[in-house]
Amino acid sequence: MKKIEIAVEPAYNVFIGENILDKTGELLTASKPGVSSVYIITDDNVSALYLQRVKDSLTMFKTFQYILPHGEGSKSGVSLLKIVESMAKNQICRDDVIIALGGGVVGDIAGFAAAVYLRGIDYVQVPTTFLSAIDSSVGGKTAVNLTAGKNLMGAFKQPLCVIFDPLTLNTLSDKVFADGTAEAIKYAVLKSPSLFETLSKTSRDSLMNIISDIVSECVCIKGDIVSRDEFDRGERQLLNLGHTIGHAIEKCSNYEISHGHAIATGMAIMINGASKLALTSNIDIKRQIFSLLEKYFFKTTCEFSTDEIYNAVLSDKKRHSQNINIILPTQIGQCEIRKITLETMKDIIREGNFKNG
Repeated sequence: MKKIEIAVEPAYNVFIGENILDKTGELLTASKPGVSSVYIITDDNVSALYLQRVKDSLTMFKTFQYILPHGEGSKSGVSLLKIVESMAKNQICRDDVIIALGGGVVGDIAGFAAAVYLRGIDYVQVPTTFLSAIDSSVGGKTAVNLTAGKNLMGAFKQPLCVIFDPLTLNTLSDKVFADGTAEAIKYAVLKSPSLFETLSKTSRDSLMNIISDIVSECVCIKGDIVSRDEFDRGERQLLNLGHTIGHAIEKCSNYEISHGHAIATGMAIMINGASKLALTSNIDIKRQIFSLLEKYFFKTTCEFSTDEIYNAVLSDKKRHSQNINIILPTQIGQCEIRKITLETMKDIIREGNFKNG
């Protein structure tokens, strides 16, 4: 079992190991002695696969469960209120713990419930997707979506610990697994030429053979950034590479395009548009990134118009009045935060999306 410390205050551990799903109760007890009740939040897909195994590890606790319908539609204020009403009905108290068992939707809404219920109780992330293991389960960003856009209501709430069993990825479809691959590519572009090379040389079918190493590297990259900028005031914004346009694509598709696939396309449109507008001086970086995205069959364009994407971008939480921060790669393993006008953002979208440019 690997253990990675996330050096925020208080610090917490990310545990990675095969079959540690069966040690959830043991790891929870080690992280917080004296817990009496555990409230598990999951979805209908994950519950059928892993809920009983987790409950079997929690025999020392009184357990409750809340099962959401799977999908982005459950990450809403309506679902949040139902969860916290259920927690109150079952008399969950401040000494108790929420377990978020599932992917990013479950992790985000469970974390937000932990942040607001009784003004804050502890929660444990138990990610079961590649995407949530390397990204959303670590760092303490929690949120639900509003009609206007993604993740517009949320709070910073670090988990008590993160427990990841790589064997849970064996039950993912190719499409869901690819969501995580897109985020791994993001981390490689941001901070790791060696990971970029590994992803370039490894087939999709072979990724599972080295998945623990990939997850560990991505978690270390994110943990390192979060430890220096927990509340997203500076360096942590680098983690938004591809996300401004990606979130807009998700919203335009009514979330039928999943997060990782949208982020991959958003990254491509951003890099292509910035290159065409000479906002980056590295003429080779677009080719390198496009080549890797296409290797894993990600789309580098989308069907939405410039105006559709731009109007969705206007609701992005990274917008500041008439400006917005974007993330531009300068070379593989190095990116910069660039403040641009909204007009320039629209130009990037227009030039970056081949179907509209």
